[in-house]
Amino acid sequence: MTGAPILCRDCLALSESGGPRCAACGSPRVVRHAELTHLAIAHVDCDAFFAAIEKRDDPTLRDVAVIIGGGRRGVVSTACYIARIAGVRSAMPMFKALEACPDAVVIRPDLERYAKVGREVRQMMGELTPLVQPVSIDEAFLDLSGTERVHGASPAQTLARFAARVEREVGISVSVGLSYNKFLAKIASDQNKPRGFTVLGRRDAPAFLADKPITIFPGIGQRTEEKLAKAGLRRVRDLTDRSEAGLRAVLGRDAERLLRLARGEDERAVDPVREAKSVSAETTFGADMGRYDELEPVLWRLCEKVSDRLKRQEVGGASVTLKLKDQRFRLTTRARSGLAPTQLASRLFEPARAMLRTECDGRLFRLIGIGAGDLRPAAEADRGDLADPGVVTQKRIETAIDAIRDKFGRAAVQKGIGLGRG
Repeated sequence: MTGAPILCRDCLALSESGGPRCAACGSPRVVRHAELTHLAIAHVDCDAFFAAIEKRDDPTLRDVAVIIGGGRRGVVSTACYIARIAGVRSAMPMFKALEACPDAVVIRPDLERYAKVGREVRQMMGELTPLVQPVSIDEAFLDLSGTERVHGASPAQTLARFAARVEREVGISVSVGLSYNKFLAKIASDQNKPRGFTVLGRRDAPAFLADKPITIFPGIGQRTEEKLAKAGLRRVRDLTDRSEAGLRAVLGRDAERLLRLARGEDERAVDPVREAKSVSAETTFGADMGRYDELEPVLWRLCEKVSDRLKRQEVGGASVTLKLKDQRFRLTTRARSGLAPTQLASRLFEPARAMLRTECDGRLFRLIGIGAGDLRPAAEADRGDLADPGVVTQKRIETAIDAIRDKFGRAAVQKGIGLGRG
């Protein structure tokens, strides 16, 4: 890649040529790419976000393995890179994580604290461009097209400056993927973590993708992977080597989408108003439970959590999903849709309780979760009408309870149903 532009991630110098180190400051942290100054779509991902915050706030954890998650029967939310080297991964059952890394420090997640840090980083992103599309609490897509005059720098330089600022002011690190579309930007940000800065351009994308496993595509789960493997589709090149008609016989309507991605094509715009698809809460039990009278109070408390989150996010849910995982890790989900939009715990609980009663058939469960989907603006929630006048009273009662809890704490007011086991 002789003559390709070179960006120093430390001093931000941009040059047209040079060696493995920055000619201005001598740093080895340089990025070289022929299309470096022409790309503007980025994916920014905070490195081991939850664990990074814990290490930032407690320096004694800096050089030890840290796992964020529940008790021994829970799952891993995040693992620091020391733990990852030992084989710990997100969503891994905690007992397996501790078998792989027995000396790890396990910390229960503090989601409110993490969300606060996430908002700090998000605000910094908003100073770069109005086109910021959050993906989760710790990652987002950015479109920096046309920002050169605003920042006096190319998008690549602006992103390098942003990454340095996050480390300096927030105390955590981020990895950046820069490309010409969202699909490739996301892949790029995953390549050289932590503190990565990877560029994928139009010229190198097809060759880069060719030997990647087919699971690099979004939406390819284990079952789909097994189905594709039986059809001889294991790598991205296996897709591009097939005819579209042949792929359609295996993939159906998804053939065209995957083939476009395999060619490095993705026309999705960075959408700053993209809304969350659902709001949910779940818990893993210390001991398996199966009786309805044991699970009902746990479900109620989860409905209260989801209700709180809906109110904070100023949305209401028009569908309710119940999630159960049994002792053999088999997942069951049940849903009710077409409901009147609501933010109220009592309204979430009614359909959830009916679904739970049906599922209590003798199985033992290790996890229960509840989610509100089909989200609508808060103004559309719990309005009531002649056919449902009771919702107004329920809303008034919950609003009063919320006010008391805000002043005196959640324990100040509790329903009897929430005081059961769990």
